[in-house]
Amino acid sequence: MVKKKFLVLCLFCLMDFPLLQAEDGSKLWLRTPSANQCEPLEMDVVCKGVDKNHPTMKIAMRELQEGGWSQRIEYKLVKRKSSKAKPPAVDEEYSIYTDADGKALLTSASTQGLLYATYDLLRHKACGEPVECINKVEKPTYALRVLNHWDNLNGTIERGYAGNSLWKWEEMPQTISPRYEQYARACASVGINASVLNNVNASPEMLATAYLQKVKILADIFRPYGVKVYLCVNFASPKELGKLPTADPMDEKVIAWWQDKAKEIYQLVPDFGGFLVKANSEGKPGPCDYGRTHVDGANMLADALRPYGGIVMWRSFVYKAASEDRAMQALLEFESLDGRFRDNVILQIKNGPVDFQPREPFNPLFGRMPHTQQMVEFQITQEYLGASNHLFYQAPLWKECLDANTYCRQSDSSVKPTVAGITAQRLHGLSAIAGVANIGDDINWCGHHFAQANWYAFGRLAWNEQLTSEEIAKEWLKQTFTDNTDFVKSASQLMLDTREALVNYMMPIGLHHIFAEVHHYGPAPWYTEKGMRADWSPLYYHRSDSLGIGFDRTVATGSGGTAQYASPLFDMWENRATCPDEYLLWFHRVGWNEKLHSGRTLWHELCHRYQTGLEQARGFQKRWDALQPYVDKERFEHVQHKLKIQTHDAQWWKDACLLYFQTFHHLPFPSDYERPVYDLEQLMNFHIGLSLHGCPTRQQLRL
Repeated sequence: MVKKKFLVLCLFCLMDFPLLQAEDGSKLWLRTPSANQCEPLEMDVVCKGVDKNHPTMKIAMRELQEGGWSQRIEYKLVKRKSSKAKPPAVDEEYSIYTDADGKALLTSASTQGLLYATYDLLRHKACGEPVECINKVEKPTYALRVLNHWDNLNGTIERGYAGNSLWKWEEMPQTISPRYEQYARACASVGINASVLNNVNASPEMLATAYLQKVKILADIFRPYGVKVYLCVNFASPKELGKLPTADPMDEKVIAWWQDKAKEIYQLVPDFGGFLVKANSEGKPGPCDYGRTHVDGANMLADALRPYGGIVMWRSFVYKAASEDRAMQALLEFESLDGRFRDNVILQIKNGPVDFQPREPFNPLFGRMPHTQQMVEFQITQEYLGASNHLFYQAPLWKECLDANTYCRQSDSSVKPTVAGITAQRLHGLSAIAGVANIGDDINWCGHHFAQANWYAFGRLAWNEQLTSEEIAKEWLKQTFTDNTDFVKSASQLMLDTREALVNYMMPIGLHHIFAEVHHYGPAPWYTEKGMRADWSPLYYHRSDSLGIGFDRTVATGSGGTAQYASPLFDMWENRATCPDEYLLWFHRVGWNEKLHSGRTLWHELCHRYQTGLEQARGFQKRWDALQPYVDKERFEHVQHKLKIQTHDAQWWKDACLLYFQTFHHLPFPSDYERPVYDLEQLMNFHIGLSLHGCPTRQQLRL
């Protein structure tokens, strides 16, 4: 009887939690049965006004077959009213209509739109949603949805945490990795339509003919998926590559060199997208080296690309070592240039005024240049965010920026209409959004299985900024793991909770940029070196002493950074009494014993936040362990191991920061919080190395 009951129990468990095949994450969220795993379906496909043999349509029909689509489907190419937008953009809008039997009609003005519609329809199916009676029209929020790859020609990736570069330049053209097409497929499935192939700290060699021929290979592979290639260019290329005596943008020979180079590129890649430029920042060359302005440099390049419909994305990330307040520099340098850029130039602005911190106020440039096209640059790779060791779902961070009210206009004045082109109708309306990619040659693409969610979320949010962080998380989970309701509910909430947890255990109450050394992994609020620039040291940002902590950016007593924001933000952030705790130490210097809105003193609140973050990280481990029955062993153990590192790092952050700050004020730890596990002197002597591809090598802290 006992054996019989045991057997029944086992069978019951197997019914609820089937044995799961191990997966390595290489399929991302596109885990459809491959053609060799099942019999090909006989599909009833009708194409009206579009050639079935078009490369993009072949992809669409292959996706249907491999995605297990069995109902009748009709593709229809329709004409839309011509747009006055310059340069002309492919109309990617599409509609999906299905009847009660699931028979589908997909329409668009372009084959690209039809491909997006196909992925949308299959997404419904993969998420376990009904495919009957769908009636929807989809139109992208942003015309350009761009991945910025910080990949170097030697195969390394700056801020790359998932192995080496996906692009194997040295192997081309003899060897073409199948992952190039898999990459384009993944991008297209979430609506990403642009890829900047190389690092913003660009090598001039990227524009050499030998490399451009290899760029053509990638462009040809990406084209059927609707992904255009772009390149980062080194502003000194005419000197370094062209051997001219100068790179002055007003020099006739320099202008001719860029024109000839643009012609060469477009002969190889007729649909080349354009250039991304980092100039006069962190020692990189630019027009200011010759007494020119950013306008002069950007417009010169824009003129070279204009005959071919190309654009220039000019980064606003500039700062000088001698500045009193690094956070103010972009606006000080660019605001006066408003209205002077060509209409095929778009200013690429980081979401915050410093550098991809776990929490920053939005960049004050948004809304302050009404006659200049702007785009937001987010970070998908997790520099400052635990690299590929921490589970950190970034959609809430991005939404926080896009939804922020700039108060710079009478109508909707949040960041998103500024960068979506809604408020710039007098311009040609080019809208764009960029994310610094987290993709490498690791088998699971991103180093951490959950880091894939940020690639996915960026694409989905770039296509439809109305989607919530929760909706995107649930979509990704259903396609990547399982659509089991209990799993999706628990795992999505875990993802949503990671942002505030990371802020708590790293840099709460407006602390920022107190990371270790050049790799920015782990805490080191004490870090400085003789001769280093002040604004590369955490001491520049937290400014602790026996009286207090924080960066005073008020007009009354500080740098005046609050004045870069419109009222009522200026009034709220300038006033210590009304500044919310989340930005308090960003804008104010506060005494250790001052009371915060919580009723706790600043020191007590810091202890509370760090302890809360540590407990949240511990909770992530427990919550993930409870999901083991729903996840294959390989991926479950991978994430479990990463969460152990994350919890360890939360302890490391808590102890390092609180012990260090205590050396200034000598206040005791509140009695209701855990004492540090580590010793400050040992923590200050601990260093993390860098791997061969520039990532922090993760060791256990052995003290």
